Amino acid sequence: MSNKITVVIGASPNEERYSFRATKSLLNHGHTVFPVGMRAGRIGDLDIITDRPVFQDVDTVTLYVGPANQPAWYDYIISLHPKRLVFNPGTENAELADLARKNGIETVEACTLVMLSIGNY
Repeated sequence: MSNKITVVIGASPNEERYSFRATKSLLNHGHTVFPVGMRAGRIGDLDIITDRPVFQDVDTVTLYVGPANQPAWYDYIISLHPKRLVFNPGTENAELADLARKNGIETVEACTLVMLSIGNY
């Protein structure tokens, strides 16, 4: 199993949210996870990061912010230089996908939880 450094954008301390479930699942699959969100809280042992620090060697940014709220995140996502950007269901955005591809970032429209469960994360 490879450890893929993953930044979860839109992380929530609410156990019902998919961002919470995905963060837990990523951790359970041995990945390094940085949950970044709008409100402070915790997901397991991790604090949700409410500022926008730069991380090195990011493999994946997985997105849990709807298209209407994504423009504020564009520069940050690009600045992380991830290998790929996962648009989870409901986050699909052609403008951001085009911007990502122009910056050499692979884009995937998929569910992080499903990808992990079937082994193609």
